[in-house]
Amino acid sequence: MTVLPLAPSSAAAVESDAPLGASASGGEPSDFARALRHAVTDAGNALDRAATSEAAFASGHGSLHAMILDRAQADVTLSVASAAASRTTQALSTILGMQV
Repeated sequence: MTVLPLAPSSAAAVESDAPLGASASGGEPSDFARALRHAVTDAGNALDRAATSEAAFASGHGSLHAMILDRAQADVTLSVASAAASRTTQALSTILGMQV
């Protein structure tokens, strides 16, 4: 059996193995950071929609059905964003606790 050493074929291959926080361009956030930011932004937007629906219902302009639906959607979105943030914190804690 012949074993050949594995070597990257170009610099692009090395950059693609960069940590999640790093990006190839240096100034732009990674896909993971972008996804986490979108999750938090979506949760905020859902909570705003729910608050607007509640205010509309309280003033007599909105329906109960729309208010309940928007609040449920906001609760689920917030739960997903919270779980993503919690898992991210847990992963970073584990990585920072590793001895190199």
